[in-house]
Parts: sequence; structure tokens; C-alpha cells
Amino acid sequence: MSKYLIRRALISIPVLVGISLILFTILALAPGDPFEELATNANVPAEVRQNLRATFGLDDPVPVRYVRWFTSMLSGDWGFSFVSRVSVETLILQRLPTTIFVLGAAQLLGILVALPIGTLAAMRPYSVFDQLATTFAFIGFSLPTFFTGLLFILVFSIYLDWLPFIYRTDISGTGLAWYWEHVRQAIMPVAVLGLFQGASLTRFVRSAVLEVVQLHYINTARAKGLSEKTTIVKHAVRNALIPVLTLVALQVPAIFTGAVITEQIFRVPGVGSLLISSILANDTPVIMAITFVFSCLVVLFNLTADVLYGWLDPRISYR
Repeated sequence: MSKYLIRRALISIPVLVGISLILFTILALAPGDPFEELATNANVPAEVRQNLRATFGLDDPVPVRYVRWFTSMLSGDWGFSFVSRVSVETLILQRLPTTIFVLGAAQLLGILVALPIGTLAAMRPYSVFDQLATTFAFIGFSLPTFFTGLLFILVFSIYLDWLPFIYRTDISGTGLAWYWEHVRQAIMPVAVLGLFQGASLTRFVRSAVLEVVQLHYINTARAKGLSEKTTIVKHAVRNALIPVLTLVALQVPAIFTGAVITEQIFRVPGVGSLLISSILANDTPVIMAITFVFSCLVVLFNLTADVLYGWLDPRISYR
């Protein structure tokens, strides 16, 4: 296992370097100027704009700029935002707790929805419950998060006036009232992301459990006199969750990218909304940092899924 991890870690290094090179080149060649507002402002001399571009090295060749960024990134310096004049790592760390809270709660909600519904649907294949579960799973998976987010706002915020549709960080109050307000404003973004993830996981849980319950060792467990609950929970579901858990690990980067739109809809002050505002402002250092972090998450969780699969299934050996 240790040799396998070391080999995969070494392979990941050139992969991340290649990803960073592609991302940096695309952003460097993309149209737009972070100092465009200065160019259109008659009160700002053209020399000031040129000096700023020279200070940040924006007129240097792309390879030179990439080497400068990569070496600074390795030393822990992610640069400064062109818009807020704040270090990139400070901006990300300020918004990261909110993103982790919303995404963690959404992933937990998706798992809690998918496991019982997918298992019950597999135990009663082609029944009314199975058909309803499959139908709602396909609907939930097919609808984009921006549509369900707007639908939730229309129903629960405008018509029913139950929940706030803008996520605020400056909530006044203390004690249980303060916590309750935070929970209320997180319900809709968590539900939108969680139900989307739960819909896709339900299909995989149903398929995995349906395949396992038809194997011979399940019939043997029943023939030995084990109860149906023990047979399903301890033997069927436990083995069926092996591919599902690896899928959950692979979906973590995907839910980060899905949160970009959801955070923008509900005005959640997270990393996703920071990415959108940075794209609109041509804030290249922030865009580069966030997209590269997302890429690192994909590589990391792919490795995690491989290790998790081998740990859950002893038949798999790493060489």
C-alpha cells in the first residue's frame, strides 16, 4: 500500500504541473484587462496604468509569468487580488468555512436521502415505491441546481415567506436565536445541493444493492436462519456500499463546482461566489488560485477513492 501511495503521489506531481500550466496559459491569453477601469477613467494618466502593469508583470511573456507564479505558489505566496488588494490566501480562507459548512451539510443530506431510498427500492424492484423513487431520482438529477434554487426561492421565500433567500454573515443576536437564523438561511442552499447529490446517489445505491441481493451468499445467509434485516443491513448493504462510497469520494470535487452556481443564487459568501465575482472583474490571481485548488481536489479525491476501494474490498491488492 505504501509503495502504491508513493507512486500515485509522484504521478500526481506532473499532472498538477500540467494542469496549472494549462490553466495559467488560458487565463493569460483570455481577453480582458484587470486595469480596464483605469484605462477608461480620464482622471488616471496612462502612465499610472502602464506602471501598474509593469509592477505586476502583466506585459511579460507568458512562460516568464508562469514560472514566477509557480515558484511563488510553492513558497506559499499566492499573490494579491487586483480588485481588493488583499492576499489571495486571505480571501479564500475568509470564505472557506462557509463553503465547507454548506457543502458538508449538503453531502451528508444526499447520503442520508440516498441510502434508505435506494436500498428500499432495490428490495422491492419494479414496485410502486421503486418506480416513484426512480422517477424522482431522474427528475432531481436532470434539473440543474440553478433551476431548483430559483424554484425554492419562489415557493419558500416569496409565496410562503418561510425562509430567507439571501445568505447573510452579519446576523445580529446571540444564543439559540443566532444559531437558528444561520440554520434557516442555510436550509435552501443545502437542500438544493443535497437533493441533487442524493438523486444521483439513489440510482447507484439501488443498482448496487439490487446486484448484491441476487448473489449466492445472500441466499445462504437467509437459509441459515438470519433475519431479513440482518441479512440486508450486515451483508447486502455493507458490500453494496463499496462502489457507492468511492463514488461519494469522487463526487466531492463535483459538488464544489456545483456550489459555484448555488452560492451565486443564494448570495452565499463562499469560495464559489468569490470565483464568479473574480471572473467578472478579471481578477486573474484569485481565479487561478481557486481553479487550481479545485484541480488539486480532483486529483486528491481520485486517490482517496482508490485507497478507499482497496480498504473496503480486501480482494483488491495494490502493486
